[in-house]
Amino acid sequence: MAIRYPNGKEYTQPAQSSQAKQQNKNPVFSNRGMTLEDDINETNAYYLSQNMAVIHKKPVPVQIVRVDYPARSAAVIKEAYFRQASTTDYNGVYRGKYIDFEAKETNSETSFPLKNFHAHQIAHMKQVDEHGGIAFVIIRFSKTDELFFLPFHALNAFWERMHNGGRKSITKAELTSCSMELKLGFSPRIPFLDAVEDVYF
Repeated sequence: MAIRYPNGKEYTQPAQSSQAKQQNKNPVFSNRGMTLEDDINETNAYYLSQNMAVIHKKPVPVQIVRVDYPARSAAVIKEAYFRQASTTDYNGVYRGKYIDFEAKETNSETSFPLKNFHAHQIAHMKQVDEHGGIAFVIIRFSKTDELFFLPFHALNAFWERMHNGGRKSITKAELTSCSMELKLGFSPRIPFLDAVEDVYF
């Protein structure tokens, strides 16, 4: 099936490095082979079950343009387009406040590349922040299984630094100084609401 961006360019799944493939064969036990998205989805389900917050992953807006019917009871999507550029991964409500956040991973052990963000994602989070909502990023260093809660105002400072000719990444030392480290647990899996409490309430 071909999926295309709004500009007509075909979407291709990023190729996995041989190192990433090896990691998938030997996942870190503490993470039980789960992806960051799996962990956050599990966390959101826990928060919902405990009536603590209502947070969901945003659906990707796709326009289907060609479908084949190889059998009367089956349909196969052959071509589709992203209707618009996506904003962030998750949104919802916590203690009467709108929450909007993005989840990102990196294979680097020393820094987080800012190229992992798109300008429209930063612009969206800035609008959320300006309207009194809570915007942040959860960053995961895949090789070390370290997780960080980065508030938008800190992310935006690094973004502006890059656009003023500065570093194109956030060093782990910088990240440690302006974010909160999140420890993987069981229930919830990633306790990001604890960080929300500390930073915003």
